[in-house]
Amino acid sequence: MSQGERAAAIALVTGGSGYFGSRLVERLLARGYRCRVFDINDAGDRPAAVGFARGDVRDYEAVRRATSGVDLVFNNVAQVPVAKDRELFRSVNVLGTEHVLRAAREAGVRKVVHTSSSAVYGAPASLPVTEETPLAPAEAYGRAKADAEALCVRYAAQGLDVSIVRPRTILGHGRLGIFHLLFEWVSDGANVPVLGRGDNRYQFVHADDLAEACALAGERRGAAAYNIGTDRYGSMRELLETLVRHAGTGSRVRSVPMAPAVAAMRLTGALGLSPLGPYHALMYGRSMYFDTAKARAQLGWTPRYSNDDMIVESYDWFLAHRHETAAAPMSSHRSPVREGILALVRRLL
Repeated sequence: MSQGERAAAIALVTGGSGYFGSRLVERLLARGYRCRVFDINDAGDRPAAVGFARGDVRDYEAVRRATSGVDLVFNNVAQVPVAKDRELFRSVNVLGTEHVLRAAREAGVRKVVHTSSSAVYGAPASLPVTEETPLAPAEAYGRAKADAEALCVRYAAQGLDVSIVRPRTILGHGRLGIFHLLFEWVSDGANVPVLGRGDNRYQFVHADDLAEACALAGERRGAAAYNIGTDRYGSMRELLETLVRHAGTGSRVRSVPMAPAVAAMRLTGALGLSPLGPYHALMYGRSMYFDTAKARAQLGWTPRYSNDDMIVESYDWFLAHRHETAAAPMSSHRSPVREGILALVRRLL
């Protein structure tokens, strides 16, 4: 797509006030698009040139109005694992996605890019994960995201041009959510746990790299799915040791027994005593990484950030903005979370 074609196009970003949605809007603006955000909340940092349509993705008429006259739709509305609400996972992540797809088809939208999740793969039997790896979600959030993908495939079969982008866990400046607790602990000099030896290989993706992949997917015709993650990553222990060395606060990485820790994470999460959800318990101690060859070959996409780059940048941003983020929470990934019973874990490590 030429610069002139991008300048003439309007891109709708659902969930555009959230952490990743707001970064995607920045990337689309930089590529020359005109943008419109659809969200329940309007972010205080939304650029003045970006339009805003307030609404709930579960309200089809609101989605339809927001979609009218747009050329591309980037669907990012989602209830994330920390929500731990099965009903919201279904109504937002599945019904909401159907509303977006239906409205896009009705409006004659040229392309839809749907942001999914690596949770659709559950705990895969072999690594690296490719786009050919079977979807096998192992908890409610992952099942909802897989069902949303099935809707994308169905609408694509009916003629709507839909691509799916599956990111690994997202980091980058401004990313809080569950990482807020990690950064709080490290900044206070508290020790941080890994499960077992912490030698599980774990891949992340920077929000800016993910935004570039989504933008490129939006410019490629034809339905497809792409797995997106950095190409420079190591073990969970290595990542956390990079962080504590950078912070220099006296924090140390401490091993805790895998099986009891996972059982405790599941129980305290289910009882509402911890912000951790079933997906955190499932994957924190497991290896998980993508083969991103397809995105490189078809989109010409290359990640710029390593795991170490991301965690350091995210932590430094947290230090510079910790007081203002506490005062003005937004979406789940842009807001702090409550520590709950993890405050006791902090004292015991």
